[in-house]
Amino acid sequence: MPGVRPLSTPASPPPADPLRPKSGDWLQLAGSLLWLAQAGILAAAVERMAAAPGDVTSGVLATAGFLGVGLCRSGLEAWGTRLSFRAARARIGAYRAGAIAALATGSPLDKRRPAAGHAASVVAEQADAALPYLARYPAVQLKVAIVPIAILAAVVPLSWIAGLVLLVSAPLIPIFMALVGWRAQRASQAHLAEMGSLNAFLLDRLRGLATLRALGAVETTTRRLANVAQTLRTRTMAVLRIAFLSSAVLELFAAIGVAMVAVYVGFHLLGQLPFGTWGDALTLGQGLFVLLLAPSFFDPLRELSAVWHDRASGRAALDALRTLSAAPVKLVGAASPLPRDGGTPLRPAPAVEMAGVTFDHPASGQPLFRALDLHVAPGERVAVIGPSGSGKSTLLALVAGLLPARSGRIAVGGTALDDRTAPALRSRMAWIGQRPHVFAGTLRFNVGLGRSAVDAGAIDAALAAATLEGLTGAAAGRPLGESGAGLSGGECLRLAIARAAADKTCDLWLADEPTAHLDAATARELTRRLLAQAAGKTLIVATHDPELAARMDRVIDLTEPARDERPLVREQRA
Repeated sequence: MPGVRPLSTPASPPPADPLRPKSGDWLQLAGSLLWLAQAGILAAAVERMAAAPGDVTSGVLATAGFLGVGLCRSGLEAWGTRLSFRAARARIGAYRAGAIAALATGSPLDKRRPAAGHAASVVAEQADAALPYLARYPAVQLKVAIVPIAILAAVVPLSWIAGLVLLVSAPLIPIFMALVGWRAQRASQAHLAEMGSLNAFLLDRLRGLATLRALGAVETTTRRLANVAQTLRTRTMAVLRIAFLSSAVLELFAAIGVAMVAVYVGFHLLGQLPFGTWGDALTLGQGLFVLLLAPSFFDPLRELSAVWHDRASGRAALDALRTLSAAPVKLVGAASPLPRDGGTPLRPAPAVEMAGVTFDHPASGQPLFRALDLHVAPGERVAVIGPSGSGKSTLLALVAGLLPARSGRIAVGGTALDDRTAPALRSRMAWIGQRPHVFAGTLRFNVGLGRSAVDAGAIDAALAAATLEGLTGAAAGRPLGESGAGLSGGECLRLAIARAAADKTCDLWLADEPTAHLDAATARELTRRLLAQAAGKTLIVATHDPELAARMDRVIDLTEPARDERPLVREQRA
């Protein structure tokens, strides 16, 4: 179809597997472990200074060693953080690419397709919510698994009771955080879903603002928007309450653990608690070493608390991206590339054949067509009529490959429509719908749509042929608002005819209710222009308009069949 360029290789998001540490995470771990060396240097220096107050050389060497290890530690953590952030950005980019590819290759007629506002919220806003989780959580997870064990290995040989205090207090923190985290993830999922609903609601109402004003429903819509915003505010506060609760749990148990170790070491050095070591009493340097490591034992858990909320919101955001990336109904041939030259006109105009086509509604699974047979001759103009729900629009969508048939064969110009041939065949089709989408831009851009085969002369000729002569020349460069602001309903439909007429490679036109919602005079003029511009091309029109049907070469009447019967197709010559 004009202006439609399916992606050649749709990107797929990463699988939903646990986060694995990357090189940046290991560098951050190495930086954290260097604190053991710094604590050892500091404790030994203090002990030597207490034993020999005038030993300046030892103090200078200890200071230089402490600063050197500190600089190395800071460099490793900064470098590792940078690498982790880059890896997280790349992963988010892959998720976004997968979601956008699914939206681009999914059928526009799929009833389960997400609303534009919700999809935009997921790709633009909710994806960013997953960045802190992907960038920080793997490194923190690695530190939680290794740093406390390394500190215990350094403390227990000096004092088994200090190691026991740390060992007993540490498991309580993850247990309570896990209990809080389950609730946090559910709250984050509800918060993100509410945000997407609000965006979708707002975008839908902005698009229909003129209609709301005409019906006097602006105030009602404002009240509903206020209610939705209040619900979002409530969910946001619920997420924040859980985040504060998680931090409070950590700080309580970490403070208790550090205080108990400090009390023991202090009374042990005073001789009041002579037990808890493996023999000799702790020296000043050993006691200071244990005291320096005790708060660091809880640092990874403190970092875990800081990213725990990021984990909940990040997982909820990734789930939303994965859901968006799983398009239920794909375009036929969505993954196949188009010819680089954009295609050449078929000579003569193509025939359309449907043999034994069976189609079920994707959402309900109810059969619409069973073994449908249909033949449209080259250059023939055919009207498809029938009651609402009989499948007129669906028949056009099947011909265009916008919906996949469950079985049967569809051929255009003798070429079977399948995943390999659909993009090339679709580039030779023109689709004229009931509500053509008008992009924010100039009228000229909305006709050309960036197609290389459509030049300025073709655009002006197409505008004139579609009875938009008053909008050619300088007027064709004036800006139009999103969704056709600045054009009437009839002008939007004539713009769709101009789009089709501007591309000479399109020789199969599919029109879905082109005269719907138009007054009689405008519908007659549009019919005249449509038939004039489609001369020499194959034209299939789905319509309820008897005047339009009477102007066609042949009329096909679709009557809804019984579930286990072949569709009844009545043909009559116009």
